[in-house]
Amino acid sequence: MLDGVTTADDSADTTVTMRVSVRDLLPRDLPACTWAGSATHLRHVGRELARAAMGEMDYLAVCTPVDVPVAIGGIDYQVSEEAGTLWQLAVLPALQSCGLGTLLVRAAERRIRDRGLSRAELAVEEDNVRARALYERLGYVAHGREPDAWDEEGPDGSIHRHETMCVLMRKGL
Repeated sequence: MLDGVTTADDSADTTVTMRVSVRDLLPRDLPACTWAGSATHLRHVGRELARAAMGEMDYLAVCTPVDVPVAIGGIDYQVSEEAGTLWQLAVLPALQSCGLGTLLVRAAERRIRDRGLSRAELAVEEDNVRARALYERLGYVAHGREPDAWDEEGPDGSIHRHETMCVLMRKGL
């Protein structure tokens, strides 16, 4: 178990503290992760879990006491021989700003160090100011930009290409 997550409801002046744990994301978890993306995205995550089983990457889940994932993210060890690359980091929207993203990133950094690597890298969309601020608070430094693109599924099931510019960030561990 790890430190709890505390949320406050200003209107009722209520605080809730919940213990969470970090473990590997498992295929059986995917139906509970619909908040993280479309069916297309979750199928992609399922394929990445096969890579995790081969040791090419780790995919982590921050889970509630009833073992339901509320934050997930991957670490790819194939992008760079010298670093672990964090990607697809997501937190259940209702629990954002409660420390789960920080917990997830720190757990990922421990996994990277456990692999004998001394650097973590990631890319964040330029317009994702909130995520970039988190990474900067955690010690990540921008070192470049590059375009990225991926397929996204619309509400009607149609697939379209999302193209964006990302800020490349890294941190020594």
